[in-house]
Amino acid sequence: MEQFLAVAGAHFLALLIPGVDFFLIARLSLANGWRRASGVCVGIATANGIFITAAFSGVSLITNPILLDVIEGAGGGFLIFVGIAFLRSTGDLHIESGPPSDPISWSRGLVLGLMSGLLNPKNALFYASLAAAISTSPPAVLAGYGVWMFTVVLVWDILVAVLLGSTSAMAGMQRALPWVTKIAGGFLLLFGAGMIARVLAAVLW
Repeated sequence: MEQFLAVAGAHFLALLIPGVDFFLIARLSLANGWRRASGVCVGIATANGIFITAAFSGVSLITNPILLDVIEGAGGGFLIFVGIAFLRSTGDLHIESGPPSDPISWSRGLVLGLMSGLLNPKNALFYASLAAAISTSPPAVLAGYGVWMFTVVLVWDILVAVLLGSTSAMAGMQRALPWVTKIAGGFLLLFGAGMIARVLAAVLW
C-alpha cells in the first residue's frame, strides 16, 4: 500500500504541473467545448498508456540517446507548428450561433493529443524512471499500476476539459479566449523551440 501511495502521489503531482498537454486541452476546450476536446484527452491518455506499457514491459529503446534526440526534434517541430496555428487563430467564440470559427473534430483532436503525447520525450523518461523504481514488483502489480495511471490521466484531462469547456465557462471566457489562445500559442512555440535548441546543442557540441 505504501508503494502504491508513493507511485500514485508522484504520478498525480506530475499531472498537476501545467505543460504542453494542459495548454492544448485548455485552448481547445474553451474554443470548441469539452465534448470535442475530449478527443485530445483520449489521445493524450493513449500516448501515456503506450509509454506506460513500454516502460513496465522493460522496453528500453526509448532511452537510446539518438532516438530521444529524434523524438525531441520532431516534437519540437510539431509544437512550433501548433503554436503558430494558435497564434494565427482569431480565437473567436460563437456560443449562440453554432460551431466556433476554427472547429476541431473529435477525431482530429484525438490525433493531435496522441502526437503531442508521443512526441514529448519527458513523458517517456518519466515513466521509464518510475518503472525502474518499482521494477521488483510482480507483473500483476505493475499491470495494476499501469491501468491506474492511464485511468487517472484520462479522468483528470477530461475533468479539466469539462471545467473549461462548459457553456458557462465558455461564456465567461469569451473575451479572454483570444488572449488564452495567444498565450498557449506562445508557450507551445517557445517550448518547441527549446526542444529543438537542446537537440542542436547536443549534436553540435
